Order: sequence, then C-alpha cells, then structure tokens
Amino acid sequence: MRNSICDIARDFATIAPRANMPNSQDYQHVSAAPTLPKSTTPAMTFDVADLYKGPVANIEPQPLTATPLDEKLRQAYFWIINHGVISPHYDIEYNDGPSQTFTFGDSKAQLRLPSGQSYSSFVLVPLLNFGVRKRCLLVGGPGRGKTASAILMGVLAGYSTKEVRRGMQHGQPQMTISDLLGNPLPADLINAQKMQDIRISWRQWLGMRVKIIDEYNRIPTRTQSALLTVMGDNYAEILDHIYECPDAAWYLTANDDAGGGTYQVIEALRDRIDVVVKALHFNTRFLSELLDRIETGIDPAEVVPSQIIFTAEEIKQMNKEVLAVALPEGLRRRLEFFTSQFEFSEMAGEQIEYKTKDTARLAAVDVHTLTAQDTGKDKLKDLGAQTKNGLSVRAMMTLMVFAKALAYFRGNKEVQFEDLRQIAPFVLHDKLTPDLDAAFFDAPGNAVLRIDRISWIRRLFDLACAEYDRLNLDKDDAVGQLEDEFDKGLEGVTEQEVRTRMVKIERLLGVWSKDRKLYGYLFDDLLKLKYLHQRYTNYLHWLIAKG
Repeated sequence: MRNSICDIARDFATIAPRANMPNSQDYQHVSAAPTLPKSTTPAMTFDVADLYKGPVANIEPQPLTATPLDEKLRQAYFWIINHGVISPHYDIEYNDGPSQTFTFGDSKAQLRLPSGQSYSSFVLVPLLNFGVRKRCLLVGGPGRGKTASAILMGVLAGYSTKEVRRGMQHGQPQMTISDLLGNPLPADLINAQKMQDIRISWRQWLGMRVKIIDEYNRIPTRTQSALLTVMGDNYAEILDHIYECPDAAWYLTANDDAGGGTYQVIEALRDRIDVVVKALHFNTRFLSELLDRIETGIDPAEVVPSQIIFTAEEIKQMNKEVLAVALPEGLRRRLEFFTSQFEFSEMAGEQIEYKTKDTARLAAVDVHTLTAQDTGKDKLKDLGAQTKNGLSVRAMMTLMVFAKALAYFRGNKEVQFEDLRQIAPFVLHDKLTPDLDAAFFDAPGNAVLRIDRISWIRRLFDLACAEYDRLNLDKDDAVGQLEDEFDKGLEGVTEQEVRTRMVKIERLLGVWSKDRKLYGYLFDDLLKLKYLHQRYTNYLHWLIAKG
C-alpha cells in the first residue's frame, strides 16, 4: 500500500493493539515447504497451509539457503500474495482433474473452483515480467495497488524502497526530456569548444534493473518519444552523448485501458509494451489486512525477506533458464494456427500478398467496411472479422517468451497448452484491436466481450483451437508435411524429385481452390506453399544450369 497508510498509523499511535497483531518478523517469513510438490528443492514435509498463512502467523524467519531460481520465483509470488499485495483473485486457473462450477445471477455468471494450483494475474504477470525483463503495463483505477506492486518488483531486484521511489519517474504534463534523461553540465555548456566536451548528468534511474514509469499517459508527446528510445533500444541520447542502459524489467502504470490521459500515448510507445495486467477491485472481506497495516505502521515493501531478493546475476541466469524451456512442435503449430487468423483481409488488395489489414490501414481505409463487403464467408466462423488488425512479429515473439516464463514458474521443462491459453490474453491485450461492430459481438451472450477483453481473447484462442481440432491438423497437415520434407535440405535432391515435389504443391493448391473459403489460416498456408514452390523453382534452375 502507499506510504499514506503508514503515516496514518503513526498519527494515531494511541490505538490499542489488537490480539495477534503481526510484526515485521511475521512479514519476513518465507515458508520452508516447497511451493510445488514436484519441486526440485530438498524433500521435506509439504504443508499447504504454510503457503496461505496470513501476516498474523507468529513464525520465526527461515535462514537463507541456496534455492533453485524457479522455486525462488514461486516463493516471491506466495510472499507477495500473502503479505505484499492483497489480491485474492485466482483468475489464472489450472485444473489437475475435474473441477466444480456454480452459476449465479441473471447473467449466468460462473464461479469455477480450480482443482489445480491457480494464481492471481495481478501478482503473477508482473513477476513473470520481472523474470524475462520485458515491459509490463499495470492498469486500474487510483489506489488499487499498481504502484505498490511495481515498487515490490524493484525491491526484489535488490534496491531499497528509498532507491526505488527516487528512481520512479512520475508522468506529469510539464515533464521535459531533461527531466526524464538528464542535463548537460552548465559549466561545460559555457566553456566547451565542441559537443564532445559537454558532460551529461544522467538520471540515476537509467542504470536501474527495474524501471518504473508512473502514469505514463501524462507525459508530453515529445518526451514520450525520448522514453520510446530508452524502452525500445535500451539507450538514452542527449547532445550526441549516449548512455547505454542495462537490461531491465519495465513497469508502467495508467488509470485506464485506452491509454488516454493528459496526453494520448503515441502508437509506437504502446506497441513496445509487452504485457498488460489489470488491478482488480479490493475485496472488502480482507479489510482486516489493511487494519493490520494501519495499526502496526508496517509497509510490506520495507520488510521483504532477503530469501526472495534476486541478485543481478540471478536475474540474468533466470532469464536464460526461462528461454531454455521448450515449446513443443505440436503446440507451436497450434499457436501458428491461432495467430494466422487475424491479418487477412480479402478485399484489401488484388495481389494475394497485399490482402492484409495493414494494406487497408496504410491506405486509411476502414477495415470494418472492407469486411462488410466480403459476403461469402460466415462472419461468426471467421475469427479475423472480429479484429481491426493482425499481430506483429514482436507480439508473437513476446507471447512465446511469456508462455515459457509461465511454464518455468510452474516448474515445467516445456510449455503446456494451458500455459499458452492462460497467458495469451495478457500479452495480446493491447495488440489485438476488436472490431466492436462485428457480427460476433451481436450474437447472444457475446455483448459482454466488448468490455471484457481478457475473456474475449481467451474465447478467440478457444475457438481457434476448436477449429484446429475439427480440421484434424495434428494428424492431417498437408502443408506441414511439405514443410518437413523441405526442411531436410536440398543437398542431393535430384531434378526429378524436385519436379515431383512441385507437382504435389500444385495439386494441393488446385484441390483447395475448388472447395475452400479463404480464411486467415488458409491465407498463410497458401503463401507458404508459394514460398516452397519458389524455392524449388530456384533450385531447379540451378540444377539445369549446372547440367
């Protein structure tokens, strides 16, 4: 919580202490039990209750021990969820078997009771961002813990709360580039004979491993451009002087999803944000936790246990371990199918390569108008009709990185289907723009998805996977088979074999041209077949010339 709570506690020092009131040692307790039964930490009795004990538990802090980094990351999560940020929302759900569902209200709202260890996105997603050193946007109304969560990430990186607060950049309408990056020394400006003689007093935050920009949508447009350079290219520039920034985890906060504020956020800066997480409402059943903090004057960020603080080398090593997590080929193929749904726009161009939403955007043509002209397809089946854009290369790479990070956090050596399904909405939250006038949102029960973007993206993923299964692409993927054949290499392939493979491609295209509507996934398959055919054509010409 913010400092104001601690200040109030000091002002009311005469409040009588309550029974079992926690102290700083209680807050610094880290359970000795492994956070997952399958953890690689030394075997010991697993006590689930240890993970969920609140700050009133009177337990002595544990000694510092060598801990695998994935276990340490999980320990950090459970400490934050129990002591740091009050977020009892287990919206990232996993099941280890059958689970129960209950329905409430006129809207048929469903409450699911996950049968597996599940997590709060507001704590987990920033923590995964910490592990992979990307850029996280925390959105939500004032006073919901966005800044407090970001500060905790800075403390986990080994900084004191004083250093984190001083390094935090507060967006405000008068912020200049010098306010953000630094100033040339006045004496040098007067005495220097050339630019290289002017020394720059760089802002300290540029060298930090956790960078926090509070209310980034209040920063003037010109200063946003300077921030973009630091975020995107990892360096700052003033008067031809360059400051190389270390790799860092970024945390930006805003009070709304749309990026509105004093200044509109420039598109390039929004595109650099890798993952978005919402600060959900405060559950009033946990008011006692706030009362504890008021009466004790304890700021959780001031008492983070040393056992869960990461050194610079540990953060670097953890990032390597995350990237080493495998993404199975079958799951990657399913991801290809999902991400292929959105860019295609049949009416946007004449030549097939230009039939994309980006072609329409560059021509300043409304994508919804083009989609409405395409009357030959089922608008409910066509997932691409629900969006105004496709996915960038950066978005797809980020999705794979965070899927690896989630699998790593869960103690697995490879990404599982549910990891991808659970993390996709947070990565794609600001990457996929919904076409709110699409027929899909008018269908019964879908109107709420105009508002709830997390659930909408997860529904897109589920619908894509259902179509993938209907097409039986795990077992019957003609393009995949041709791709595998090509990936074996062309060395030693004869002229006759090349011609045979080219005929296969031509026959497949002929069959598809007769009985298939053109959807996004087929669009990408057609272009892949054209690519393979061209590679074989070039190789055939080389064989003929070689004689």
